[in-house]
Amino acid sequence: MKLNSVRLKVAAFVACALVCGAARAADTPQSLKGATVVSAEDVVSAQTAGAPVIDVRVASEYADGHIKGAINVPYREKSAKDTAFDASKDEFNLGRLPTNKTAPIVIYCNGPECWKSFKASTAAVQGGFTKVLWYREGFPNWKSKGLPTE
Repeated sequence: MKLNSVRLKVAAFVACALVCGAARAADTPQSLKGATVVSAEDVVSAQTAGAPVIDVRVASEYADGHIKGAINVPYREKSAKDTAFDASKDEFNLGRLPTNKTAPIVIYCNGPECWKSFKASTAAVQGGFTKVLWYREGFPNWKSKGLPTE
């Protein structure tokens, strides 16, 4: 009886490790060439200095709550959650971003497991934006810090 209990616990631990490991493997990269990964405090500083903050989540998520003052420009992804994603499968309107491509711009979504901000930041860099600030930790991190939301 005791041995079966131990086996169940070991099996549960292994299953959790596999599932949790797989979930972590799907997280976005720690960095993005051409962009700067920023913290919540950096976002506050950039926004105070006039940088637009772009929320690339779907409209319903934005409506449920977003960084105060953020603009919603949804990234509609159908491509793989991978650094070698095929942007032609996705939809993102770069024309809705500010026209000054040399000014800082903050892009975020739902944290490290959300690929939309990685992909939107990649698109912005490839579109000629030179000061892309990627808030990789995203809205969950912002809320956890008690920062202003709408």
